[in-house]
Amino acid sequence: MLKVIKNRLEQGHRTSKYPKEPINLYKRFRGLPEIDNNCDEALVQRCADACPQEAIDVAAKQIDLGRCVFCGLCESLSEGKFVHFTQNFEMGTANRDDLLTYGDLPVLAEHSQKHFKKLFGRSLQLRQISAGGCNACEADINVLNTPFFDLSRFGIQFVASPRHADGIMVTGPISKNMRQATLSTYAAVPNPKVVIACGACAISGGPFYDSDEIVGDLNSLISVDLYIPGCPPHPLTTLHALLNYFK
Repeated sequence: MLKVIKNRLEQGHRTSKYPKEPINLYKRFRGLPEIDNNCDEALVQRCADACPQEAIDVAAKQIDLGRCVFCGLCESLSEGKFVHFTQNFEMGTANRDDLLTYGDLPVLAEHSQKHFKKLFGRSLQLRQISAGGCNACEADINVLNTPFFDLSRFGIQFVASPRHADGIMVTGPISKNMRQATLSTYAAVPNPKVVIACGACAISGGPFYDSDEIVGDLNSLISVDLYIPGCPPHPLTTLHALLNYFK
């Protein structure tokens, strides 16, 4: 016991001070892209042709963060002249259309903050649904429960039963086999409830888009309240979205 106490004193406090203090991510992290609208359209077309997700709108010179998997191919092909990925991890949005971006995203809706704070107060319980994903999104959601992030200190927890939840957080492209399970879980959550699409797969199908074996768009099944882009979303992207939308 004494050794445990000694070890705890030596390690000190390891929980992140975010959001009270800013946090810097590793330099290789790819966050919100910055787009140069004045770049040559031929270069944009080249990037669009190479994009595995068809996430680039050539005419508008925009990137759809709901489809983007942040592979960085467009940045390397254009040598940063068309797009440059920043370290800004704050990418959650309340509207799907906002994810089609030039490199700027609106602040999460204030009316939504007030609405959900009135409904749920300072506590939010979520049931996570893994709807046919690769487990990357699920792994980074689990990371939020580690001592570094300590999600529960904000009054946010993941629960085992949808009947104990205030809403659902869906990951994965929603395979045909998970379609009914997703709807049944949603139905089991008491009203009022919220719906979160976490990761490119839940938002648009991700790498599996246009497949006949998936739904690929949670919003086509259930009205989505919050979108968290990424493949997978960084834990801080998820944390920022939850804190700014619900708390």
